[in-house]
Amino acid sequence: MTSAARTSPHADVLVVGAGIIGLTVAWRALLAGRRVTVVDPDPHAGATHAAAGMLAPVSEAEHGEETLARLNVASAAQWPAFARELTAASGLDVGLVATGTLTVAYDAGDAQRCRDLLALQRAWGLDVDEVTPAQARERVPLLGPHVAAATWAPGERQVDPRAVARALRAVVEAAATVVTSSVAGVERGPSGEVVGVRTPDGGTLPADLVVLAAGARSAAVVRDVPEVTVPVRPVTGTTLRLDARAAPWFAGLPVLRGVVQHRPVYVVPRPSGEVVVGATSDERDPVGGTRAGDVFALLRDARALVPGLDELPLVDVTTRDRPATRDHLPLVGPSGVPGLVLATGHHRNGVLLAPLTAAVVDALLTDAPPPDVARACDPRRRSPLTTPTRTGGTA
Repeated sequence: MTSAARTSPHADVLVVGAGIIGLTVAWRALLAGRRVTVVDPDPHAGATHAAAGMLAPVSEAEHGEETLARLNVASAAQWPAFARELTAASGLDVGLVATGTLTVAYDAGDAQRCRDLLALQRAWGLDVDEVTPAQARERVPLLGPHVAAATWAPGERQVDPRAVARALRAVVEAAATVVTSSVAGVERGPSGEVVGVRTPDGGTLPADLVVLAAGARSAAVVRDVPEVTVPVRPVTGTTLRLDARAAPWFAGLPVLRGVVQHRPVYVVPRPSGEVVVGATSDERDPVGGTRAGDVFALLRDARALVPGLDELPLVDVTTRDRPATRDHLPLVGPSGVPGLVLATGHHRNGVLLAPLTAAVVDALLTDAPPPDVARACDPRRRSPLTTPTRTGGTA
């Protein structure tokens, strides 16, 4: 059910943001029997719309981010059950497939970084092995002539984020109130508790619990709540979508990640015939669109790995802001202010971490403890109301 911004029934749970995280929170609240309102000016058009959908906890592991790697591994393990439940609820397939990930180094310098990361990933007990260039070509016959080193992560999967968003919207819109509006700020009660949100037209949307899942816009929503720190900044990324339906040799390939002269790039072939290319990560001020140089750089590096991409039609270019925190760990859980919960800051891992976020929300709504691994996501780890703590790892 969709409503105008000015009036809305009192909600048990009001979710600000309708990307994959916000819609997941809304779905879990509906399953818990709560009355739910979702507020977003353009549902599922944010970072989710650009995401490639790699469920790659091994391939995403980086130096200094062991805690994040543990979170990603735990959430990736929950994806099959999450997908089955969502498909059963919505009647829509979400495109979850087990493909594995082949990571390729282009030259000698890239090979050194590849092997450094391999040593780190193996030290953390992750499932990945080095393969020879010949073995890499057996998995991806389309590889170009430059393969200095390669690794294989057999347990990784991919999912179609746009399909996931459609499934979540179908479930949420059937039972929740969806308000297509931005949020001007939060409403507070006499004791300082959050009791709803304000919209730019002067309306108020009341709720017992507000969940902030507005991605890169999250900090602006709570700028008038000085007790809460939401250290989320926008990091711009661009993805390209190509049509490989007329090129059946792309079908069945694994996810391909590469480093080309120290620049990361990925190529994600889907069973539908779509191929997603990406990996830009831009800390510069947004320009309100896609830089021509970003499209050039992605195609240059992707075709260095797979020259046959040149033949595919380019059908979609999407640039969005990802919500990043300083330590790259998301903020999921109570904010420290009654009535306000955070579910933001997922950066590159919003799709991957959706099931773990769902588990935290399930625990919150039933007064159960969150999963142990999710304690690293506690927003109060950097709140002025508490003493920051570190939870495992080196992040």
